[in-house]
Amino acid sequence: MENMIKNETRRDFLKVSGSVAGGLALGFYMTGKQNVAIADAGGGYASPNAWVRIGLDNSITIMCARSEMGQDVYTSMAMLVAEELEVDINTVKVEFAPPAEVYINSLLGGQLTGGSTAVRDAWEKLRKAGASARMMLVAAAADQWGVDAGQCKAANGAITGPGGKRVNYGQVAAKAATMEVPKDVALKPSSQFKIIGNSKQRRLDTGMKVNGTAQFGIDTRVPGMLYAAVAMSPVIGGKVASYDDSRAKSMPGVKAVVQYSRGVAVVADSYWQAKKAKDLLQIQWDGGPNANNDQKSIWEGMRAASDQPGAVFREQGNVETGMSQAVKKVEATYQLPFLSHSPMEMQNTTADVRADKAIIITPTQFQQLVPHVVAGATGLKPEQVEVHTTFLGGGFGRRVEVDYTIDAAEISKAVGAPVKMLWSREDDMTHDSYRPASLMKLAAGLDASGKPVAMRFHSTSPSISARLFPSIVKDGIDPFAVEGIDNYPYATPNMKLTYVMHDAGVTPGYWRGVSHNLNAVALECFVDELANAAGKDPIQYRIDMLDMGSTKHQWSGLSAGVPVGARMKRVLEEVRAKSGWGKKLSDGRGMGVAVMEGYNTVIAMVAEVSVSANYDVTVEKVTAVVDAGTLVHPDQALAQMQSTINFGQSACMWGEITIKNGGVEQTNFDMYRVARMNENPKVLDIHFIKSDSTPGGLGEPGTAVIQPAIGNAIFAASGKRCRTLPFTPENIKGSA
Repeated sequence: MENMIKNETRRDFLKVSGSVAGGLALGFYMTGKQNVAIADAGGGYASPNAWVRIGLDNSITIMCARSEMGQDVYTSMAMLVAEELEVDINTVKVEFAPPAEVYINSLLGGQLTGGSTAVRDAWEKLRKAGASARMMLVAAAADQWGVDAGQCKAANGAITGPGGKRVNYGQVAAKAATMEVPKDVALKPSSQFKIIGNSKQRRLDTGMKVNGTAQFGIDTRVPGMLYAAVAMSPVIGGKVASYDDSRAKSMPGVKAVVQYSRGVAVVADSYWQAKKAKDLLQIQWDGGPNANNDQKSIWEGMRAASDQPGAVFREQGNVETGMSQAVKKVEATYQLPFLSHSPMEMQNTTADVRADKAIIITPTQFQQLVPHVVAGATGLKPEQVEVHTTFLGGGFGRRVEVDYTIDAAEISKAVGAPVKMLWSREDDMTHDSYRPASLMKLAAGLDASGKPVAMRFHSTSPSISARLFPSIVKDGIDPFAVEGIDNYPYATPNMKLTYVMHDAGVTPGYWRGVSHNLNAVALECFVDELANAAGKDPIQYRIDMLDMGSTKHQWSGLSAGVPVGARMKRVLEEVRAKSGWGKKLSDGRGMGVAVMEGYNTVIAMVAEVSVSANYDVTVEKVTAVVDAGTLVHPDQALAQMQSTINFGQSACMWGEITIKNGGVEQTNFDMYRVARMNENPKVLDIHFIKSDSTPGGLGEPGTAVIQPAIGNAIFAASGKRCRTLPFTPENIKGSA
């Protein structure tokens, strides 16, 4: 989600600012001011906009400006700072950062967590924060001793100098805050890393999560807090027409029943009391324009929209001429459904809205946006809204949106008390922002050797950005709707890639991997079809097709100048060797391959599946080779890949949200299936390419690669090419 919020001045200058009670705080600001350090020995931390805080007691606090939802930023962000600061990572404190200019994600243009950008954005910035703090501490000690800073050394939270001199960081923190901020900050070469790349480093949040002290949004408790249960329209976009709350108000513990912008809330002493009373509300709903929407009409509308020419987002040569010269033509249409985020922790927020201030405690991926939307809902100013980020019990892109914080703020303001608003599982699943459904028409013309001389890719889907960030949609192109295909890596002289934006009456949202999970799935399944039509081995066919010369779509910041094709070739060759590709398999068993670049990471996967006579699919083994540059925390990089494989498998084998009478039919996990433990691959064999390049993202790309790998393996095992997802027995049986 690059450059959602534009402010070019943020990228102009670097500012370092420090202020503690006799200590040092250091942060990087993207503002137009000059580099300064600020000391305030009298009043605690004068500025929250700091990455590093050092107290007189030698305590080290590192601010985490990204949301921790299981992906390990709580530890990996601190590792980057601690490496250059020369402190023991296991002794530092970590705090979640408040909304502030210093914490802007430069890859996204806002203070948010998404797009697998956390480590990529922090890679240089946070190491510089640690190194600058260390240099200022050393300078302070040297000045105190009257020696040259070059005679001093920092290690393990202390500074040593000539003649056995030694001070810990806390003893010189106040003086360090008055030192000149370094203009040139040299970072360690990878050969000197002690923390970065340590595969044995434990997560800093594990203990808290085991003993229950980690605070998720759902754990929030504040004095005088009430609980809210909500009733929202069963029709997407529907509104309250009228309601009868007489029975609900008579229930024990109920304090108030209030109508807010999206529905009706019951506020009580406990959530259970609020929930039971909410169930007694008699509400008449105005369904609005979506009241008669259903899945059949959605697909009919999508197919009609796909007949439009669409907006061209990549083109070269002349696709019509190429098609006319082809020896063989292959055409296919892939259909992918809406999907729910459904994190384990449902949406919730604790809001305390007062006359002159609002306190919002919430699990969010977009801290910067919360003050603005809450201000709009309450009549306060953004600077009067105080935001506290908790741990997130899953996010997957759902918590980039902040609708639930608005709900809580409105309810709190209405009752004049702090309120914890909790959604039920049913609330969450039926009022999600869904991974867009998509219809993709592909056509290719092959020459006599089976290579493509022409390629046409035409996708139709709702646009997430047109709803949330319309300013980034240009000339009919949503840049996040063409991910996973705009970097088409195969050498094809004639191609035309087009996109049709279509409103299906279902709220679309950013879902883990966004449109890579649409476009790359269809493309890699279709490339497998081309290999079959050409009578070629699917891995070798891909290698032979790769564009090995063009650097137009190379990874930014990752091995600059190395073509995408070269990296794809390497992972394909590695996965062929690691997976035992080409080995003799029993009947009903097959292997499928897929490869993709996304988020500055390239991945090749081979899935090995068995398909029964009834078309039940079992994923036996997945082999993955991943080129993601430097791994900051290798153990968690592995966990991320395992997670994306499991998440993507759930999506492609069972995931489907359908609409009836304007609302979502699936209400809980009995109807919206996810992979159970015994259904996950029996073997996950994951390999990382050793690299000193800048890090790539790992939280999302694997979700898109596993899906076509499974689809292609199903074809190899059964001869059935399933083009309608999910890969259920019914869909496989009904396919060609």
